[in-house]
Amino acid sequence: MQISLPYDTFVLDNGLRVFLHEHHATPLVSVNLWYHVGSASERPGRTGFAHLFEHLMFEGSKHVPPGQFDNLLESLGATNNGSTNPDRTNYWEDVPSNGLEVALWLEADRMGWLADAMTQERLDGQRDVVRNERRQSYENRPYGLAFETILAALYPSEHPYSWPTIGSMADLAAATMDDVLAFFRTWYTPGNATLAIAGDIDAHHARALVERYFAEIPAGGAVQPVGATPVALARDVHQVLEDDVQLARLYMTWHSPAAYAEGDAEMEAIAQVLADGKASRLYRSLVYEKQVAQSVSAFQDGGRLGSAFYIVITARPGVALGPLEDEVRSTIAALATQGVRSEEVERARNHMETAFVDELQNVGGFGGRADRLNNYWFFVGDAGYSAQDLERYRAVTADHVRDVARRVLTRPCVTLSVVPRGRRELAAGSEGDA
Repeated sequence: MQISLPYDTFVLDNGLRVFLHEHHATPLVSVNLWYHVGSASERPGRTGFAHLFEHLMFEGSKHVPPGQFDNLLESLGATNNGSTNPDRTNYWEDVPSNGLEVALWLEADRMGWLADAMTQERLDGQRDVVRNERRQSYENRPYGLAFETILAALYPSEHPYSWPTIGSMADLAAATMDDVLAFFRTWYTPGNATLAIAGDIDAHHARALVERYFAEIPAGGAVQPVGATPVALARDVHQVLEDDVQLARLYMTWHSPAAYAEGDAEMEAIAQVLADGKASRLYRSLVYEKQVAQSVSAFQDGGRLGSAFYIVITARPGVALGPLEDEVRSTIAALATQGVRSEEVERARNHMETAFVDELQNVGGFGGRADRLNNYWFFVGDAGYSAQDLERYRAVTADHVRDVARRVLTRPCVTLSVVPRGRRELAAGSEGDA
């Protein structure tokens, strides 16, 4: 199967780069806007701003009253959403073909004139929403503080990946209107964004609409990409977190190759071999044969400045995490020395290729065609990278998997034990250094 995403592209005078992809399978259009700002663009003491804007962007702009952004789209039968991660923020609207102009007008109005409509009341209201979201998803959710704890152990405090996207309670509380507006005017500019329009469009008509609504937006200042010095752990780190949980859970995390870098696809394959499905090595050993774990999972969390590879195991009631860590380490040692079987690699390749093709069946949403164009441009500077992306999965071999496992997973890692309150004896290793 050959994969391609043919597109036209142009850049407005204000710096906004646009991708147009015609796909007429359904009468649907996706408008997908990426701002190249995420939590990594924040600074210590002022975290959570990129995610806060994910909320403020739906609160109305100069020509769109509060509540009307969603109302106008829903009246068209459209859906919309957005997301924030350390590297970027994306917003998308999937609309019937005749709703393209409305979607573009809405996106242009909040890019160009959101700041004109910002009030202290709106800031305070959405700040409270985010703080409540943090309580629900972090402080008051079982295991909710695990990833925040891991990030703080995995990166030095000055590294832009060392804090969670949602930010801290203290930073959100301390944010002033001037802070927030300055953040918006720095990062949410045409020159720091890319717009992809995919689906049932006429490219010439779509370009005319983009020029009509986006061309008058001021360019904004130059933005320097966020950078960071490569980091590595000098030795293994063990940490323990007591939580209101019934079952102890083990998290093991390694620094791993950046998104799309050499070894990134192999790390995804390793996740499949270790923990995807009943035939995977850790599931078969810990859940099925020894029956000491409730669940296992593994995944590569890809980032522009570097990635993190996670293994997460939830123990059965009363089971200590030390033997589970030992099992993970012996499984990795076997992977790094003896390699993997050809059928394991084939299964991983098939899974990754199927997921890849499934996502491209959609013109919109997260991971759909419009999102892919922006994603490839941001990470590799080539919006038409889809064929190469698929090929890197197809090129994964047993030798590659063994070599990358040896290079990445035999290095020091962060091991976090989340245990029921008062049950620290269930934790793996000794807290601090191994």
